[in-house]
Amino acid sequence: MKDALVAALLRVVDPAIVLRRPEELMLYEYDGSVLDQGMPEVVVAPRTTDEVAACVKVAAQLGAPIVARGAGTGLAGGSVPEQGGLVISLTRLNRILAIDPVARTARVQAGVVNADLSLAAARYGLHFAPDPSSQRSSTIGGNLATNAGGPHCLKYGVTTNHVLAATVVLADGRVVEMGSAALDAPGYDLLGVMIGSEGTLGIATEALVKLTPNPEAVRTFLAIYDDLDAASTTVSAIIAHGILPAALEMLVGQGIAAVEAAVRAGYPADARAVLLIEIDGLSEEVAAQAEQIAALCRQYGVRELRAAHDEAQRAKLWAGRKGALAACARIAPHYHIQDGVVPRSRLPELLRFTEEVATRHQITIVNIFHAGDGNLHPLLLFDLRHPGALERAVTASEEILQACVAAGGTISGEHGIGIEKRDYLGWIFGPADLAAFADVRAVFDPAGVMNPCKLLPSGSNCTDIRRAHGALRAVDRGAWI
Repeated sequence: MKDALVAALLRVVDPAIVLRRPEELMLYEYDGSVLDQGMPEVVVAPRTTDEVAACVKVAAQLGAPIVARGAGTGLAGGSVPEQGGLVISLTRLNRILAIDPVARTARVQAGVVNADLSLAAARYGLHFAPDPSSQRSSTIGGNLATNAGGPHCLKYGVTTNHVLAATVVLADGRVVEMGSAALDAPGYDLLGVMIGSEGTLGIATEALVKLTPNPEAVRTFLAIYDDLDAASTTVSAIIAHGILPAALEMLVGQGIAAVEAAVRAGYPADARAVLLIEIDGLSEEVAAQAEQIAALCRQYGVRELRAAHDEAQRAKLWAGRKGALAACARIAPHYHIQDGVVPRSRLPELLRFTEEVATRHQITIVNIFHAGDGNLHPLLLFDLRHPGALERAVTASEEILQACVAAGGTISGEHGIGIEKRDYLGWIFGPADLAAFADVRAVFDPAGVMNPCKLLPSGSNCTDIRRAHGALRAVDRGAWI
C-alpha cells in the first residue's frame, strides 16, 4: 500500500510536500497525549485546498485511511494515524485571507494559529473568542474538528458558535462550501454536523469565522481559599446571582504550587484552591459585578481576594492558568488529562471523589479546570517507567468519567472523543443513537476512509478493532516520548 500511495501522490502534487522517510513520519505518530500512537505510511503537507483535494482523491481510490492533522495538540488521539495510511498536515495552509471589521468576520485557512488570528484582529478592536489553553499553537482547523472551547467559552460559547461557513474536502475529493455568511441560512445545518466530527466526515481547509468586539472594561480576580467545598460553592453562587463571568477557572492543591513554581504568576502555593474570575463588558456593569463578586466570595469563606490592577498583572494571572499543563511536568514526566463535564452544583462531590480515586489508585491527580461550566480536567500524573503506573491512571480516569455521567454530566467538554473515549460513548448513548451516528458518517464517507476507527465505538466504523491502551503498545516497542 505504501509504495502505491507514494507513487500516486507524487503524480498529483509537488514531491517536496510528500514526506516518507521514517525520521519524518515519526513526528506524526502521536498527539498531545501519550495514550495512543500510530505511524503513518506517508505524510503530505499541501499548500492549497486543491492540493488537499487531490491527495484525498488519490488515497480514497486506493482505500487508504486519511487523517487530517493541524498542530497535533489534541488530547484524545483524534489525529493519531492508528490505522496507518495518509496524514494530511494542514500547517502550511496558514494564511489569514481577509478580515472584514464592518461585518466582524475573518476568512482564514485551517492552519492559522488560534492566537495569531486575535493578534491580527486586534488592530480593529476585535478578537476570536474561542481560546483553548493551547491557543498559541493550536490551529483553527483543529478547533473546528474538536469544537474546542477554552476559559472564555463560559460567556462566549465554543467554536461552533463562532463559525459561519467552511470550505470542506469530502471523502471522494470533492470540494464543497458549508454554511453561509448569513446568520440563518436555509436548509440542513451541515456545518453544525461537520464541526466536532474530528475529521471523520471531511477536511475543513478554510473557514469564515465571527470576530468579537473587545470589551470596554475587564476585571480579573484571584480568589484564594483554604476549603475546597467553599471554592466550589462560590462558583455556583456567582452564576446563581445572575452574573455570567467571561471566565471562571479553578486550580486545586498541588497544581497551584506547581504553576507558581513554573510561572511565578502570584498564586499562593499553600492554598487549597484558587478561583480565577474574569468579568467584562461596559464599565458600569463591570464595576457593579465586581462588588457583587467580592461580597459572594466573602460570604463563602474566601481567605483573600486579589484584583489585577493593570494589564501586566492580568496577563501574569492568565499565564499561570494557560501554562498549567506544562507546569505539572515538575510533578511527573507523563500525564493523562480527562475532560468530563458535570452540573456546577455537583462540583464539590466530584472533586472529593477525584481525590478519593487518587488515593485508592496511588496516583497524583491535579485538578485545573473550567469551573464555570463544570468542565473538569483532572490531570493524572505518572511515570511510564514505573510498572503499572499507566494502567492505574487509565483505570482512575475511567472511574472519574463514569462518576461524571452518573452525576448527570458527560464524557467530553472540548477535547473530543478520538481513540481515547470512543468506547465510552455507550455510557451516554443507546444502540439506536450510535447506529444513527454511523449512518450519518456513512453518508459523508461510504468507504470509511476518513479518520477510521475514531469517535464511534469499536465495530461502528472499523473492522474488529477493540480498544487497547496505545501507550502500552508504544512502551512495549520502546516509546520515546
